[in-house]
Amino acid sequence: MSARDRILGRLRGSAPAVAPSLPDAHALYAARRTDASRAERIASFCLQMTFWRGGVMRVTTDSWTARLRELCAAKGIGSLLYGAHGVHGAALAAAGIHSLTPYDRPVDEWKQELFENTDAGFTSACGAIAETGTLIVWPDVEEPRLISLVPPIHIALVDAGNIHDMLFAAMINDSWSGRLPTNALLISGPSKTADIQQTLAYGAHGPKELIVLLLVNEEEL
Repeated sequence: MSARDRILGRLRGSAPAVAPSLPDAHALYAARRTDASRAERIASFCLQMTFWRGGVMRVTTDSWTARLRELCAAKGIGSLLYGAHGVHGAALAAAGIHSLTPYDRPVDEWKQELFENTDAGFTSACGAIAETGTLIVWPDVEEPRLISLVPPIHIALVDAGNIHDMLFAAMINDSWSGRLPTNALLISGPSKTADIQQTLAYGAHGPKELIVLLLVNEEEL
């Protein structure tokens, strides 16, 4: 008998006769569920996002494009990449933001401009997680992942009504099992990494700044 056979034999001999049962995810969720109010979910999301060095601006349906225009001017954003045919494309085009740059070419045709001359990217977010201060972004052909990944600033718009208590709640409430996209992004603050000395650096693998435009009601501003 070879050494390989002896090792495999010991592994088989130590394996349990019956596979252990997996925990019931639904039961775990029910045990941790808080049934937080909308106001509590908003407050928790803002607190956690700020902790991860992300910025949050409360806006309304009527004001978000104007606030975005002001933000671009304040930060000197000369090129804001966006999906012209995305869910908010028409509203952005009508907002008078002179720095708008539509995503309208294959990446190979404008790679240098994209990586060197694009200041910020704008995307929608389909939801957020209050527990961790996390955005849920589902890229598609109109708003591909590179819009939120390549520019040094990522600006995302999310409706406060789509903030969930925790990730599992988002998966259940939005029926992820039946419509999960090829690529789903969970974004908590700007890109960051640390070396062996635990020196934290931002922007190493993506945007170094994240700004969330949080759609709320007038009384929640």
